[in-house]
Amino acid sequence: MRLPNNLDRTPDINVVALIDVLFAILIFFIITSLTLTHSEGLPVNLPIAGTGKSQPQTKIIVSIDAQGSISINSKSIDLITLVPQIQTLITKNGQTLVIINADEQVNHGLVVAIMDRVRQIQGVKLAIATKQK
Repeated sequence: MRLPNNLDRTPDINVVALIDVLFAILIFFIITSLTLTHSEGLPVNLPIAGTGKSQPQTKIIVSIDAQGSISINSKSIDLITLVPQIQTLITKNGQTLVIINADEQVNHGLVVAIMDRVRQIQGVKLAIATKQK
C-alpha cells in the first residue's frame, strides 16, 4: 500500500463556509427581532389646533378587597347590582373603561364572574390593574 507524499501540508479550515453560516444566522435573528417588536405607529410631531378636543373617556374602577367586598368608585355594592351601577355611569358619546382592581387574595372565581358581567355591557372596555415590579 502506498501512502501519499503530501503529509507535510497543513490542514485548512474553510473560513468562507463559516462566514456564510454566520451571516445566515445573523439575518435570521435580525428578521426575527423585527417581527417581534410591535410598533403602534411612526413617531411624529402632531400639529397644534385651537379647536382640538380630547376624546372623553370615563374610567370606572371596580375594586375587590381581600374579603371579597365589591365597590365601584369607592361605593360599596354587591355582585347583583354591578351591571346596573356600571350602566348608570357610562357616558353616551365617549368610551368607558372599567378597571378591575382586585386584591391578590381574592377568589379567582369572583374576579372571573365580575369580568364576565362587565364584558356583557355594550361600549365598555375592560382592564385589570396590576403593580409593576
